[in-house]
Order: sequence, then structure tokens, then C-alpha cells
Amino acid sequence: MIGRCLRRRPLRRLGEESLEGAATARLGCPEVISAAYAEPRLRALFRLPSHGCLTFHRNTEFPWRNDLPFIADDAPCSVYTPRYAELLDEGLTPKAAAALVVAHLPLKCGAAVNGTWPTPVSRTD
Repeated sequence: MIGRCLRRRPLRRLGEESLEGAATARLGCPEVISAAYAEPRLRALFRLPSHGCLTFHRNTEFPWRNDLPFIADDAPCSVYTPRYAELLDEGLTPKAAAALVVAHLPLKCGAAVNGTWPTPVSRTD
């Protein structure tokens, strides 16, 4: 349900709502959402606040790709590699956490694909 609600709103709107302190922004920490929105590479991704984390995805519909670092938005913030595999840093401000996520994005990570992640044509894709 949460994913469906977020998907219907443009990504820009989610950032604006967090800046305005709107009730819908309570799905995540407004300071972390705003810091992520301020980073152009993160703004191009699908952002999903859930369970005290702000995750970033390359597609907008479930199942999400889950291959990008994310922010655990407890104060102060921590940044993890996908699936909590490694703690990149902790004790960060929201702005520093967003910058660290950007620094660890894959080079070819562009804007989110609208819909589900494309199914590979072959095993080598």
C-alpha cells in the first residue's frame, strides 16, 4: 500500500512535502528525505522511506532492485550497503549521509525505470 501511494506522487512532490512538513512525509525522517532530494542523482531514483530507512531503487514498482546503498535515518544517520551487508559509516548528518550514498552509487546508475525492473533477455544481461 505504501509503495502504491508513493508511486502515484511524482518524486519531486515527495521532496517538497518533506520540506513543508506534510503529514504524508511522516513515512520517513523529513530531514533525511530533504537531504536526499537535494542530491540530483538521488532525486532521479525512486526513494522509499520504510522501517526507519530511506532506500533508493532503480525502478518504481515492486519488486524493487535493492542493489543500492541506503540511509538508516535514526539520529544520527548510518549508511549501509544493500541488504545491510556492510556499514559504510555512522554518526552522520542527513546531508553527509546523502552525499555518502551518492559516492557509493554505481557509475551507470541513472534515473529510475518507471515500472518493474526489466527482465534480462539472457543470463549474461
